[in-house]
Amino acid sequence: MIDIRVVEETDWSNWCRLWTNYLAFHETTLPDQHKRIAFDRLLDSGTRVHGILAVQGDTPVGLAHYVYHDHMWRPEGTCYLQDLCADPHQRGLGVERKLVQAVYDAADEMGVPNVYSLTQDFNSDARQLYDRVATLTSFIKYQRT
Repeated sequence: MIDIRVVEETDWSNWCRLWTNYLAFHETTLPDQHKRIAFDRLLDSGTRVHGILAVQGDTPVGLAHYVYHDHMWRPEGTCYLQDLCADPHQRGLGVERKLVQAVYDAADEMGVPNVYSLTQDFNSDARQLYDRVATLTSFIKYQRT
């Protein structure tokens, strides 16, 4: 049984483990200080950044981070599902889908029906999930380097 709940202060070590694995998958590392800043943002009720965990028993097995922001075409704003991951042993078992649905539910509760996410073109597992729960758009991302 997988439950979804918000990130809590006592989740630091498990959250850090999951997020470090997620960053490694994306060939990225961050100093522990940056991880702590990110985690503290999730705990700050004054930010638009939110974090949830998929929990099996007492053990977090997945996470999602999402951000509400203004949008010029949508008066209600929009929600960016920024990070989504499951423990490697839990991938493909529905953890990520439950997390996506929880973000959709939270956005609906906030009156923000638009939720979007990005993934790398070669991340076939993520793309298969997003193909089932969302619509692929024609936008191409450019980023200042």
